[in-house]
Amino acid sequence: MTSRKSNPKQEAVSLINVIQSVLWAMLGVQSTRNHKRDFTKGKASHYIIIGIIMTTAFVVLLLAAVQLTVNS
Repeated sequence: MTSRKSNPKQEAVSLINVIQSVLWAMLGVQSTRNHKRDFTKGKASHYIIIGIIMTTAFVVLLLAAVQLTVNS
C-alpha cells in the first residue's frame, strides 16, 4: 500500500486566496509568506484574470460615483 503525500507545489491556491492577494496588491501591501505562496503555488493567469476583473469593477464604481456626484 502506497501512501499519498501531497506535493506542496501541486496544491492550488484557492479563489479566495487569489482575490485577497489581488486586493492587497491593489493596496500595495502583502505579507512575505503570502507573496511566496502566490509565486510558488499560484498560476499567473488566475491572478491576471482576477486583477482585470477587479480593476474593471473599481473603474466602473468610480465612474458611477462621479456620475452620482455630478448629477446631484
